[in-house]
Amino acid sequence: MITAAVLALALQTTPSGAVDPGSPEHQAVLAPVNAVFAALAARSADGLDAHFDPAAQLTVVHERAGAASRVSHLTWQQFAGGLQPGPERLEEVMIAPTVAVDGDVAMVWGPYVFRIDGRLSHCGVDHFSLVRQAGVWKITGLTWNQRTTGCEALDAAARAQ
Repeated sequence: MITAAVLALALQTTPSGAVDPGSPEHQAVLAPVNAVFAALAARSADGLDAHFDPAAQLTVVHERAGAASRVSHLTWQQFAGGLQPGPERLEEVMIAPTVAVDGDVAMVWGPYVFRIDGRLSHCGVDHFSLVRQAGVWKITGLTWNQRTTGCEALDAAARAQ
């Protein structure tokens, strides 16, 4: 039986295959992730196909205080289709993401905050799954949760980085 203390310690350890944040491999894995954030900021899907595997799937868990979570699934093409021009300025900031690599498989995991016109909208954790194809990292899956509670400390951390 695993005690709560052992479980908490296990969750705080660095995952196997974690890559040094200063390494070229870390930056290469983050390139498609950063392209997604740039597309959000530009409200444009132009060029996202270069960063997603054609069969990539996205899952979002909408967490609502006092209500059951709702899970939505979409293709990356559906996600890209939702990036329409608009007057609001969108910004997603991932806070100190962990990048882990084993051969041609990688993942990026980290808390994020999402702002609209500079104001905190929501927060959560992003999890990107990637595969290196012909020497290029492609996103094969993206899962995130989205909540509006408990975001202030994350926003402060994002502004401090």
